[in-house]
Amino acid sequence: MDEFLDIWSADGQPTGQTSLKGEAHRNGWFHPTVHVWFYTPAPALLLQKRSLTKETYPGFWDVSVAGHVTAGESILEGALREVKEEIGLDIQEADLTPLDIRKNTNRFDNGIIDCEFQHVFLVKLETPVSQLRIQETEVDAVQLFSFDELQICMLQKHPTYDIVPADMRYYQFVMDAVLKIL
Repeated sequence: MDEFLDIWSADGQPTGQTSLKGEAHRNGWFHPTVHVWFYTPAPALLLQKRSLTKETYPGFWDVSVAGHVTAGESILEGALREVKEEIGLDIQEADLTPLDIRKNTNRFDNGIIDCEFQHVFLVKLETPVSQLRIQETEVDAVQLFSFDELQICMLQKHPTYDIVPADMRYYQFVMDAVLKIL
């Protein structure tokens, strides 16, 4: 489904304009997104395996929950909605620990120019992974990754798991933030 997004300026300010997501991605227009990282005290991070039908990084392991903020929706509303949609959890705003807002641009061979302001949050995972209800059109699986295992993935040396090849400092930033909380 091609949803409507609020368009932001390159310096992160709402422009008052909206467009369909596909149009924003064709034209490289900035828009807000959310990244919600779930962690456990082990310490471990919950990652999702992106559906094989995704236009970008199909089959790769990625942030616990991520998605576009729809037009007219607040960042917090978008985060809560995406968590409910992708892994079936009802969380509250108070559960979200804001970490950062990351300006990020990715260009893909399929023509997508994804220009995002990623609003990054941490949430302590209180529900067993086996009880999460994944959105099968978006997510193929979810799994906890120990920090040691994630470090191997970041080096692209894990024999089984490929993580989205983002700036690997981002993964380290999230792990460091979890360690500060624990």
